[in-house]
Amino acid sequence: MRIAIDVMGGDHAPQAIVEGAITAAKEWSDISLILVGDRDQILAISPNLPANVTIEHTTDVIGPDDEPVKAVRRKKDASMVVAGRLVKDGEAEAMISAGNTGALLTTGLLVVGRIQGIERPALAPMIPTMDGKGVLALDLGANMDATPEQLKQYAVMGSVYREKVHGIVKPRVGLLNVGTEAMKGNELTKGAYPLLEEAPVHFVGNVESKTILQGSCDVIVCDGFAGNIMLKTLEGAAGTLLSMLKKEFKRSALTKIAALIMKPGLSQFKKFDYKEHGAAPLLGTNGLVLKSHGSSNAVAIKNAVRQARIAIQNDLVGTISKEISQGK
Repeated sequence: MRIAIDVMGGDHAPQAIVEGAITAAKEWSDISLILVGDRDQILAISPNLPANVTIEHTTDVIGPDDEPVKAVRRKKDASMVVAGRLVKDGEAEAMISAGNTGALLTTGLLVVGRIQGIERPALAPMIPTMDGKGVLALDLGANMDATPEQLKQYAVMGSVYREKVHGIVKPRVGLLNVGTEAMKGNELTKGAYPLLEEAPVHFVGNVESKTILQGSCDVIVCDGFAGNIMLKTLEGAAGTLLSMLKKEFKRSALTKIAALIMKPGLSQFKKFDYKEHGAAPLLGTNGLVLKSHGSSNAVAIKNAVRQARIAIQNDLVGTISKEISQGK
């Protein structure tokens, strides 16, 4: 299993990326990691690389402020683009990057390419839920608009991912909507509902955003505009709640004691930490593309490698391709 890692992308690159990759390489001897980036910087961090780690040298980088399409087209030797090309050419089965999100989506489309039959790949991050299982949400930003047929494709890809990577039998697929009744919503959701009923997935109907954190489904499908708003709202609400709790716990000696007592129970909030999930897949590309959080540390990168390893073991891309071709 060969995985290319863009070590130059992300807020803590290359230090955290290299450290996470080395940790993963030592834990899983059945993987081969290709570190794409500046050889001198990589060796300064880890002079003695494990036997299953190699370097693809390049010094060019796509920055966080670069315009995605122009950067991917002009910076042919940027670490992210080179990693994508390794996947395209069959020299790697997956790529991971914590760099510019727009550029990674563009790399997935223009360099790696789409699975035949997939109209638009979808970015599918995990949203934590109170039961610890999480919900895979797609699309959450790769495409602002979608058609009913594309939502059907998202449902199939998301269902396959949860089954193959997370081991969930018959994942429950929901359609994000403003109500649970079958004919609720706008033209998009009304058109998608009957297609999802006919799709080879376990469709549980419309799901309201207020029940997402309660684990009402395993996969939630929506257009990128609505999905991104949902994600930012949940992130904002969670952040505000945590800030309020911290403020209250520091208010007096008594509340500080209460905080110590409650500390074991509050540890469950770790499930809302992006580092535990590692990366979000760009589903629908003809090769595995994983987007790590821009602030990823070594733990997050190691967990991204774990995700890629499981996906490759279970032939995620091949299974999605098969399901899409059969559904035509």
